[in-house]
Amino acid sequence: MNDRYEILSTLGEGTFGKVVKVKDHEKEDYVAMKIIKNIHKYREAAKLEINVLQKLNAKDPQGKHLCVRMFDCFNYFGHMCLTFEILGESVFDFLKGNGYVGYPLEQVRHISYQLSYAVKFLHDHHLTHTDLKPENILFVSSDWSTEYCAATKRNLRRMRDTRVKLIDFGSATFDWEHHSSVVSTRHYRPPEVILELGWSQPCDVWSTGAIIFELYQGHTLFQTHDNLEHLAMMTRILGELPHHLVRRSKTAFFQSSGRLAWDWTLPAARYASQHCRPLPQYRRHGPATREGQEESVMLDLVARMLDYDPDRRMNLKEALKHPFFDRLSVFQKLEEVSKHILRLQI
Repeated sequence: MNDRYEILSTLGEGTFGKVVKVKDHEKEDYVAMKIIKNIHKYREAAKLEINVLQKLNAKDPQGKHLCVRMFDCFNYFGHMCLTFEILGESVFDFLKGNGYVGYPLEQVRHISYQLSYAVKFLHDHHLTHTDLKPENILFVSSDWSTEYCAATKRNLRRMRDTRVKLIDFGSATFDWEHHSSVVSTRHYRPPEVILELGWSQPCDVWSTGAIIFELYQGHTLFQTHDNLEHLAMMTRILGELPHHLVRRSKTAFFQSSGRLAWDWTLPAARYASQHCRPLPQYRRHGPATREGQEESVMLDLVARMLDYDPDRRMNLKEALKHPFFDRLSVFQKLEEVSKHILRLQI
């Protein structure tokens, strides 16, 4: 392509097109190329993503804030093509390959910190990602080992290197741009979007909380594709929705009394009633054990990120200071490393 890029293999495919591994003969290096279908709506979405990535690259040319770096972009016979650094598989694909057995708590801690750090960088620059999910978090390298797990009675893969980067900025939205009424992939969608109350950066915080839960438990917190069932699951796990949000919503999900129009006795409610329970009950170890105490700290962070009210929801600056991250090493705490480098430069 353009006498420069030689396509070697396919790395992944989606509705937008595909991602391929290519050799850059100009720089004698290997890169990932995202090739967008020659369809108008996908081409326009790619232009928006390019705009976001160019601005992020300018703000962070070294990629220290863990957002994937774009190297080049061009139009090839109607196909928008973007080249990126090659990364490993997504945290979702690794989880799927492990039979949906969650990550060890120490790895959840490190991945969650990096995700919060990367998304905080977006928020600091008036940007909301709007599509945070495990598929959009990629390991820097696929360096893993195998160990026997007595609980599942089979071998599991364990990542040796849990460094990650954030990808897919095709839906990222600046504060001053038009905000679509529906954003976020269903399982990570916050209540303010479902209730049609508008959204901003707290939308990403909710998604982050849902992702942290999933990394540890191995399954999504809200396994549904229906708005009403989604809200019912929230009430089962997080308690009743605040009255002031219900009053503001113009949706038909509520009775005149303000109660959710959901009947827990109907067959349709069986899945939610069987699989959803109050958030603290997802702890796997006793509260007196060290593991149980660590789980409680993690679930406290998740609960603060899943506050129904976006105005009260924890922001990511606060999240990075949460006790859950206290046990990270000084080298893993990117905020501390940046401050140390700044002090040395001064």
